[in-house]
Amino acid sequence: MQTWDVIVVGGGNAALCAALSAKETAKRVLVLERAPQEESGGNSRFTAGLLRIVYNGADDLGQLIELSREEIERTDFGTYTSDQFLDDMARVTEYRCDPDLTEILVKESFPTALWMRRQGVRFTAAWGRQAFKIEGRFKFWGGLTLEAIGGGPGLVDSLTQIAKKSGIEIWYQARATSLIADDSGVHGVAVKRAGKTTEAKAKAVVLAAGGFQANAEMRARYLGPGWELAKVRGTRFNTGDVIRMALDAGAQPIGNWSGCHAVAWERNAPEFGDLAVGDQFQKHSYPWGIYINAEGKRFVDEGADFRNYTYAKYGRVILKQPGQFAWQVFDAKVKSQLRDEYRIKQVTKVTANTLEELVKKLDDVDADTALKEIKAYNAAVRKDIPFNPNVKDGRCTTGLTVNKSNWANTIDTPPFEAYAVTCGITFTFGGLRINTDAQVISTDGEPIPGLYAAGELVGGIFYFNYPGGTGLTNGAVFGKIAGASAAKRAVPHP
Repeated sequence: MQTWDVIVVGGGNAALCAALSAKETAKRVLVLERAPQEESGGNSRFTAGLLRIVYNGADDLGQLIELSREEIERTDFGTYTSDQFLDDMARVTEYRCDPDLTEILVKESFPTALWMRRQGVRFTAAWGRQAFKIEGRFKFWGGLTLEAIGGGPGLVDSLTQIAKKSGIEIWYQARATSLIADDSGVHGVAVKRAGKTTEAKAKAVVLAAGGFQANAEMRARYLGPGWELAKVRGTRFNTGDVIRMALDAGAQPIGNWSGCHAVAWERNAPEFGDLAVGDQFQKHSYPWGIYINAEGKRFVDEGADFRNYTYAKYGRVILKQPGQFAWQVFDAKVKSQLRDEYRIKQVTKVTANTLEELVKKLDDVDADTALKEIKAYNAAVRKDIPFNPNVKDGRCTTGLTVNKSNWANTIDTPPFEAYAVTCGITFTFGGLRINTDAQVISTDGEPIPGLYAAGELVGGIFYFNYPGGTGLTNGAVFGKIAGASAAKRAVPHP
């Protein structure tokens, strides 16, 4: 029976960052990935690969991205300060995020991205997703500029190759079933591999195996009735087993156990994520249009904030609508603003040349009410305020039950388009309590010796919502810390 210095449970961004970090000082590092190799990488493989980081203009980004002079000249990258990042985290989590962990997340965001770059991960600027062209120049907004080359799949493949090259062993189709623990701490993991359960011993274990979003029973139990009906955006393997395993070993649960990241997702998407389509089932251009539910009513302020501050909580709002679906309605004026995901072939879409024709084509919707609703909305738009997609433009509606705060475009220029969406759950917010060294804390309030955690299964960082791109940053920052802490225990320095 082999003994390892560090075992990492999970195979996505947080897990691989932990393994690479551990390998800097530990000799023998093992990664246990439950999925087969072609489905490996957890939720990271399903993401767009964006990381929210603190940066001070093009010079900082130039350390992470190879930027040509021409790219620098035609782009306003702006800046994203640590104060802005902290403010965004506080605001979207309603001031509940753990202050110590959040401070580390923010402070370490740029150094961690730099560390990933030095490991060999390649980045680009998120031109296609986060920048609009104004008077010939691209302008980035919302602090989200950095993207892994090849998106989520590119990030996972890159980290996996780097891990293998550095001598880290990866077992695929290896499911951790329980922790080997006693009064003196954690000493390894029981693993089911090729139909047999064996014990893998280690001096330290890092848990980084995602949330419980792919487990319908846990969704209904913790998130509430109806959540078993949500589509799962990502991997089918994040079923919460590793969280349960840690709780069984005395770990302390913390955070927003009834909360999750959930978005507008193609109504007829499969039950779990499809790697061939990736994150393209998402439908995130709603700020430029309106939502209509089965009753023919608008039900949410589509322009409350920039997309990347509202999209993660609007899935929940859609799930609460009758029939757990809604339609996003746009007119020809904004067609060029719609993101690429609206142009894939796997969409439930209708088009029409009149509003009367459009509402009749909206499956399962009260057409008469929908027509009245759209006309009332059009009449309420403040046409004296110009539309500007790059700022909160204040172009709003007045006098409606649910007003739209920004980007209120009238729906009056044919052809009209509508897209059917439901709720797609990304990851759950409840998880294990860790300290600033990524040690897992017991229900007694002390660290469990030899046990560390990172990524989606850590609680206390996100509540209600999250700022786009923070998930991968969170996984990388705490993965790096967890790996280093685990290695320090496994290979104590003299």
